[in-house]
Amino acid sequence: MRVSVTEAKGQLTELVRRAEAGDEVILTRHGHAAVRLVPIKATFDRISRRSLLHSARASAAGKVTAGPTAARSQDFLYDDAGMPE
Repeated sequence: MRVSVTEAKGQLTELVRRAEAGDEVILTRHGHAAVRLVPIKATFDRISRRSLLHSARASAAGKVTAGPTAARSQDFLYDDAGMPE
């Protein structure tokens, strides 16, 4: 949908509603495309954010492998006396 800037002044609320619904709204000036109205992607609400974090944690939990703890992760660098090898 193409609308001149002059016409858009009187129907901005309707044009925004149509853009939010997915219609392509282009504002023209002197017959040339000047601006496109596009909706901003909605931010996650608290429930969706929690759900996303839960699914990410569940996915990561399935990929965890057994290994040394962080306290022991560098033991291979030192000998029994605590000196670097």
